[in-house]
Amino acid sequence: MKRFLTILVLLFISLAFFGQTKPDWIENDSRNDKFPASVFLSGFAQRVVEKGISNETEQAKLDAQADLVKQVRLMLKSKTQSQSSAQSINGKYSERESFDNQSSAEANAEIVGMKTETYFDKKANLVYAFAYANKYEIIGYYKSNLSLNVNQIASFVKTAQDLAANSEKAKARQQLEMAKPLFPKVRYAQDLLTALDGNATPDDLLQPQTEQYYNIVTQLFANLAQGVYVFVESHEDLFGQKVDIVANQLKAELAKSGCSFVETPEQADFKLKINVSTRQSSSDANIVFCYADTQVELFDNHKQKAVYNNEIDQKGGGVSQDKAGRKAMSDVVSIISEKLKPWIEN
Repeated sequence: MKRFLTILVLLFISLAFFGQTKPDWIENDSRNDKFPASVFLSGFAQRVVEKGISNETEQAKLDAQADLVKQVRLMLKSKTQSQSSAQSINGKYSERESFDNQSSAEANAEIVGMKTETYFDKKANLVYAFAYANKYEIIGYYKSNLSLNVNQIASFVKTAQDLAANSEKAKARQQLEMAKPLFPKVRYAQDLLTALDGNATPDDLLQPQTEQYYNIVTQLFANLAQGVYVFVESHEDLFGQKVDIVANQLKAELAKSGCSFVETPEQADFKLKINVSTRQSSSDANIVFCYADTQVELFDNHKQKAVYNNEIDQKGGGVSQDKAGRKAMSDVVSIISEKLKPWIEN
């Protein structure tokens, strides 16, 4: 019984591979009649069976799909070139340039709704593959995709504007960073829809909104880059006395480099943590020497990581322990300032 079932299974597999009716799309004329270029994107491939049917069939499928995608990329390239010529004439849409390379890379993605069929010709020992996608299905998908991405950009921009108005620069910039990668997706959808749908208008493609949001994002980035906001968290111990010697003097120094100081970490570009404690070192006649043991950490809110970390032991002298400690704290300020400026100014 088992042997009988095995024979049936093998027979079924053989019929599936070798008993296929030769499809119409094998012949070029029939393929063009059944899948006209006005309605379909298509790709075709054939391979000699040398490494087994399964392997060659899979490779033929990939070749056919690549052939279809290649056509899409050629359409996009042609459109981009024509737009570049238009830009040189009227100077418009210059903002597209920074996105073109990213946008064209989207064409490597799988085409929505793409189907692939294969056929093995035993006599010729050839595997054929045909990939096709309905243009109108693609148009429908990318219209929806375009609208979704533009609406997301609008939401990020509105939130960034509100945050910037409340001086929450770091959060505002994070919103803009989330909006930025959506622009290449929007550009790709617009390019593809224009290539596939000759009747699409700028309004259909949401081009006025896209350009408006791009300009807002660009300007808002520039505004947020003017000056640097720093939140300072300081713990300073002068022989048991809580002071703000280092923090106050350091703010004055950094202000010369264009830094402003905020009350909450969420408003800041950088969070600066300072921990200082004093210890007596020695005394000589009427002079007392002390150290200000200082720990410094600068955290970049945009990169979400500490960009500078250091421990500094600064020595100071005075006629008393208090004065020596204060001198050491004051002297460490210039060292910290010089260490921080390259990070903050960049």
